[in-house]
Amino acid sequence: MEDEEDLDMLGEQLYNLIYPRHMEMAGKLTGMLLELPSSVLAEMLKDEAMLTKGVEKALKALTQFDNTSKMESQGEDEVSVSSDSLGEQLYELVDIHNTGLTEKITGMLLEQKKEEVQKLLSDSALLEERIKVAVKTLKDENSMEMDVSDQSDPDDTERFGEKLFEAVQKIDGKNCADITGMLLEMDSKTLKQVLCDHAMLEQAVKKAQSVLVSDGSDAPKSC
Repeated sequence: MEDEEDLDMLGEQLYNLIYPRHMEMAGKLTGMLLELPSSVLAEMLKDEAMLTKGVEKALKALTQFDNTSKMESQGEDEVSVSSDSLGEQLYELVDIHNTGLTEKITGMLLEQKKEEVQKLLSDSALLEERIKVAVKTLKDENSMEMDVSDQSDPDDTERFGEKLFEAVQKIDGKNCADITGMLLEMDSKTLKQVLCDHAMLEQAVKKAQSVLVSDGSDAPKSC
């Protein structure tokens, strides 16, 4: 309850500072900034330069959302968005969250299909969710660095393989051994992401299942 009251108070203070400069968009801008951690908001209230920068990023984000909505309404045949343009737009939106990992997170999100990236540009809630997943993945990646290092102890590598096996087994109990062996051939960075992101793991398992089927193995059955 106290957290909600603190957030309301921060919102009122932000709104009062933003309104004189952006009367028509003060509400939207305040709402976007309130998605940031309260500690960051408190700093913004003390630092005018930081607040100005945050508002500018929020304005760019609103412009990107509007442009993306227009492009979607015109249809894919009429509008073609280049990968560079999508990357720039996504970078600006990710940067608003002040994670300190903007470049890495943007790169991770851009590995998705173009249609998925466009969804992120037009859906702030979905983007925020994906950013949280990416931050967790990167943090887990750092903590697991020794486990999957090329020069790591054989015991550490074995433990990593066991973790991967357990995760794969929940998706495909019949072919988990073969699939785990295939996934372990991936580079360590990708493996870390796969183990920390369930969606990526499911996608990797599906690809491995397709390979097994094409090789003439029994069709995989998920548990």
